[in-house]
Amino acid sequence: MRRLPLLAALLATLAGAQASPALPSFEGQVLYQVMPDRFADGDKANDAGVTRSDPRAWHGGDLAGLTARLPYIQKLGATAVWLTPIYRQQAANSFGTAPYHGYWPADFRDVDPHFGTLADFDRFVKAAHGAKMRVVLDQVINHYGYEAAAVKEHPAWFNGKAECDAAKNKDVDCPLAGLPDLQQSNPEVRDLLLGNADFWRQQGVDGFRYDAIKHVEAPFLKELLARDRAAGTWTLGEWYGADTGTVADWQRAGLDSLFLFSLQAAMQQSIMGGQGLGRVASVLSRQDELPRPGEVALFLDNHDIPRFAQGSLFEDQAQTRTRYGLRALMTLRGVPVIWQGTEIAQRGGPDPDNRRDMRFENEWTPAERQVFETARDAIAVRKASRALSVGAQKLLPTPTHLEDDLLLFTREAGGEHVLVAWHNGKARKTYSVRLSALGLKADPQAVTRSLFTGQDAKLSVSGGWLHLSLPGENAAAFVLR
Repeated sequence: MRRLPLLAALLATLAGAQASPALPSFEGQVLYQVMPDRFADGDKANDAGVTRSDPRAWHGGDLAGLTARLPYIQKLGATAVWLTPIYRQQAANSFGTAPYHGYWPADFRDVDPHFGTLADFDRFVKAAHGAKMRVVLDQVINHYGYEAAAVKEHPAWFNGKAECDAAKNKDVDCPLAGLPDLQQSNPEVRDLLLGNADFWRQQGVDGFRYDAIKHVEAPFLKELLARDRAAGTWTLGEWYGADTGTVADWQRAGLDSLFLFSLQAAMQQSIMGGQGLGRVASVLSRQDELPRPGEVALFLDNHDIPRFAQGSLFEDQAQTRTRYGLRALMTLRGVPVIWQGTEIAQRGGPDPDNRRDMRFENEWTPAERQVFETARDAIAVRKASRALSVGAQKLLPTPTHLEDDLLLFTREAGGEHVLVAWHNGKARKTYSVRLSALGLKADPQAVTRSLFTGQDAKLSVSGGWLHLSLPGENAAAFVLR
């Protein structure tokens, strides 16, 4: 009889767990990143101060243009759109640069006139949702713009020189790039930032990408994330340079996703740089450390680093290797993120060169169109395969003498088994590897072609051996029968 109260408590705990809402999830989604000012100009009436020849000036892209171009993003196959900040920005330039990028806010609850109005944002969200696409909005929670009125009006909101000098954690309590650093432990600042999340949630946003979380006070961030999770809002954090351990720590702390920068760096080096696949394998080998591996954001490049295609001196080689990288990205477990223009191997060095204006079909070269078609097909293949979209991932132990040129792993879901092969060799090659050496069990299988359209890659299984015929510098995926 003494056990009954304990049993009742246990049942109550289980009932509470069952009643709790499911965690927000983007697993199975493909995210397309847009910087509105550099995407499409749909309203010439808001082009004040536009100088497209100046890479540090406003270029005229806006919400109307983005809304009009949603069919393009749909054609590519992306299922969600991430916008860099659209808040009202500081009016003045700083360091010869306009706040076109959105990260110098002056009013967190209004749209900058260069982008349009709140009504324009509402039209965009409704159009995206009507196209069954989710909307992720960039949220700045670390700072205001250099010239924002709040800096003078509310000096107590910010960490000054005294706070910075006394700080134990300089990343949190000192300005990032000199930007006015918010003190999230201040009750007014806390309420402002929590209210900002509520405001944009009410505008229909499905997820938030939180900028520069490394520089934000952890207690506040955990409270913010708990509120987001309770509201069903998916959260994606940017911790610049994050490796698997950092991603795992923050997933446990309440973020649904972070960008896996260590994998991006490995793919840049291995695929675009042609330096062997060992570094990629090393990152993938740590996947079991992640509480939610299917939610991790995977990317080839973004608006803060040089373009993926910039990694080669030769444009044709960059296009070939970008096609390889896009196919490889679509075989991995996680949430693929494509930065506007990567789907045509757009080039560009460090900021602001990596933020060139987007170009569309009527401006493409035949080679750029070929990259786009590869991206479109790779996304379609991923979406059509439950294993590639949401399946478990298992890295196979490639023989040592092959590990620079060959990376093998499986994806599995609902009885569907897919073998993925990345090939770094410069030319076509055939590999025969014992199944036992790979730790792989597979029935005999006749010659099977890759799932990717127009790719001459083949697999067969016979006599306890896996046989692969792979084109140079490419990633392939095969259904195992």
